[in-house]
Amino acid sequence: MKSEVYSWRVSTDLKTELERKAQRRKISVSVALDLAVRDWLDRDGSEIESDEEQLRLQEAASKCFGALVSGNRRRSENASQAVRQRLRRRYGR
Repeated sequence: MKSEVYSWRVSTDLKTELERKAQRRKISVSVALDLAVRDWLDRDGSEIESDEEQLRLQEAASKCFGALVSGNRRRSENASQAVRQRLRRRYGR
């Protein structure tokens, strides 16, 4: 018996297609979503088979990463204090 609720927003097109395909297969939208999620969970990344593909994905993702360089080696230890000071200067708090 299902006892948990999960909700999210989808585009009108996606919802319409989901309802249409569920109706065509003569299943409820809930069952269609269960099947889709179960399939996604079962795959567990197994579609990425090669090391080359992993490297390609890591390289693409690394373009989104960055580093902050301040020259202050203790910056992370004082981060909350620095943020508070900037907020005070900016907003007079």
